[in-house]
This record gives sequence, structure tokens and C-alpha cells, in this order.
Amino acid sequence: MLLLYATGLRVHEAISLNRADVDLAACVLTVRHTKFYKSRLVPFGAQLRDVLVRYAASRPTATGAAAEPAPFFTTRSGARVTQHALEDRFRRICELAGVRRSDGARYQPRLHDLRHTFAVHRLTSWYRQGADVQRLLPQLSVYLGHVYLSSTQVYLSMTPELLQEAGARFEKYAHQESDDGR
Repeated sequence: MLLLYATGLRVHEAISLNRADVDLAACVLTVRHTKFYKSRLVPFGAQLRDVLVRYAASRPTATGAAAEPAPFFTTRSGARVTQHALEDRFRRICELAGVRRSDGARYQPRLHDLRHTFAVHRLTSWYRQGADVQRLLPQLSVYLGHVYLSSTQVYLSMTPELLQEAGARFEKYAHQESDDGR
């Protein structure tokens, strides 16, 4: 779940990772044959690397045919984690933590919502850093594995934090324009 939040991977991309796809030294994931039958490299930070190193050391290597690649995320018995099991665990954690949607949406928090959260947090962070968000949006789209920028825009729900950062950026721009126009 932390990997989903920290990288914005799709659920099936995360559970499909094999040990050979996770380069802990370089902090890069190789995501193979995704939704659009493409592969991509997904970098991640040192904090996530430390968590993944501890996880990998605590899990048994997979059992099964020698020709099959060893999955990165496994059950205690060494089998690949399933999406159903991960979703069930996520629902239980949300219930225990009291996390519930209150906006009238049909579904309660889903694992896929972590992908949306990643995208919005990335955008908010760029605004706070003063980055050129319009120039970086195509990069976010590629990072998420989208073919079209419009697919990424679906993930960018307006949050109070994002609205505040975008508003501050606009205000700064408006003041520059008015100062230049004197």
C-alpha cells in the first residue's frame, strides 16, 4: 500500500512486480506490460527504498516452478499477493482507522484512490516548489503510464491544498502583471 501511495502505480502493476523488477540500489522499478502494453521505469525515493529493503529481507522467496520469475510481493508462504487479498486488507485498515468518504460518492476509499492521491500530492508539491507545473504535467503523465495527458487530468481532483497553491501562483502572476503595467 505504501508503494502505491508513494509511486502512483496501478494495483496490478504493483502486485505484478518481480524481484528482478525492483532495483533497490538504484531506486527504480521496472513496470512491465502495463495497461497499454508498455513498459516503463519508475524511480522512487530513499525512504521508500529503506522500507522495501526491510520488506524484501522479511519475505520468503516464491515457491513454484524454477522458470517462473520470483514475485516481489508475497504472502507468508511465498505465493504472489493477489489483488483481492490486498483490497481486503486495505478495507480492513480503513475501517480500523475510521477512514470513510463523506462526499456521497458511491464507493468508499479504494486502493486505486492512492493513485489519485499520489498525482494530486505531486502537483501540490510542484506548486509549492515554484515549479513550472504546465511543463511538468506531461512528465507526470508518462510517469503514471498514461498515453494521453487527458487521462492524467482525470486524476487531478481539486483539493483545498491544491486550490490554495494554484491560487497563490495566480496571485503572484497577477501582481507581476500589474507591476509591469505601471
